[in-house]
Amino acid sequence: MSGEKIYEGVFAVHKPTGISSADVLRDLQKHFNPSALFKPWMDSERERRNRESNFQRRRRRSQRLDVKIGHGGTLDPMATGVLVAGVGKGTKYLQNFLGCTKTYETVILFGAETDTYDRMGKIVRRGPYEHVTREAVEKALEQFRGKIMQHPPIFSALKVQGKKLYEYAREGKEPPIEIKARPVEVTNLEIVEWYEPGTHEYKWPEEEMVGEERAVAERLLAKDDALPAVPSVDDVDLEKGEQGAPLKRKPSAAGEEVAPTTESASDPSTTADPAPSAKKQKVSAEEESVEVEKQSVQMDETKSAEPGADSTTANRPPPPAVKLTMTVSSGFYVRSLAHDLGKALGTCGIMSSLIRSRQATFELHPDKVLEYADLEAGEDVWGPKVKGFLDEWEKKRAAEEDANDQA
Repeated sequence: MSGEKIYEGVFAVHKPTGISSADVLRDLQKHFNPSALFKPWMDSERERRNRESNFQRRRRRSQRLDVKIGHGGTLDPMATGVLVAGVGKGTKYLQNFLGCTKTYETVILFGAETDTYDRMGKIVRRGPYEHVTREAVEKALEQFRGKIMQHPPIFSALKVQGKKLYEYAREGKEPPIEIKARPVEVTNLEIVEWYEPGTHEYKWPEEEMVGEERAVAERLLAKDDALPAVPSVDDVDLEKGEQGAPLKRKPSAAGEEVAPTTESASDPSTTADPAPSAKKQKVSAEEESVEVEKQSVQMDETKSAEPGADSTTANRPPPPAVKLTMTVSSGFYVRSLAHDLGKALGTCGIMSSLIRSRQATFELHPDKVLEYADLEAGEDVWGPKVKGFLDEWEKKRAAEEDANDQA
């Protein structure tokens, strides 16, 4: 051992759009593995492995040595913003970031509905939107503030009896059990900008869902229509599921550990598998729950455009859109909010963009996150930044431990 300092800890990356959270971890490893900054860590881990018994070595799934990296809550591929990453022993602290509050900025486009509740999915149906105004949105948002219940997207990576929800749909099947709503809390929800029809560039997806997959989607959405759009909750324990069982969330990691991926959009993110006998459903880091007032909103199908027809062929004006900012508890699905808001307004809604601007104490600021472009610029650029982030994390941890010792 050279005696050089081993850098470990937690920092934040500015995730770009178009790649998964797991892809970010792989890219970080690709740059960290051969770096001078993490050479002491690699040397230490190599020596530790050499001291292992033959039995321990055989238990390893792979003998490849990678810098151990994990993340504290996924973001959907289309999403950008703060992605908390842990290196080495820092991965042990990632669990702390799964239960923290997060701040998002999203754009919701009205008039169409997709299987994924966002612009990355396939259109299942359309709804009228000529009546949707900023004032109507302002009024509808009141129902989503505070402690509420929220249904996960019907085609999310949430597992039911060992299978992801979207896999049931692809097989032309409905999930064997009802997908329950879950409690979440929205501490802030405001309109940032209102886009009148024709004043923005947000568009519906071009691809339509067809065949048996569409038939399943329509049946599930029909069931969703019969449910309350946004009931409020008077007394909800946000740390527990509907049956009082704590929600278990596992941080993902790369290296020695497998990095699960799914939504939030966000995350997709890690998924959970409910026990079939007890109708409990565990959720991923980015999954949410909310209970809503009992108001059923029916789609005005007589005004809807036929499947496959766009706003031009239907002689309709372009749809309006709204940009929102929100601070929410762990497990909140922003794309479910887009779906539920459209439902509350008597139309359809999809999430067209998503930015996570804050997670716990990490904020989307050039001085506080590692910009993704820095990785390609080389270690001379990203090295000092990551070193500074990890030094700052170490000092923070030391200060917290001293405070705990004195308490």
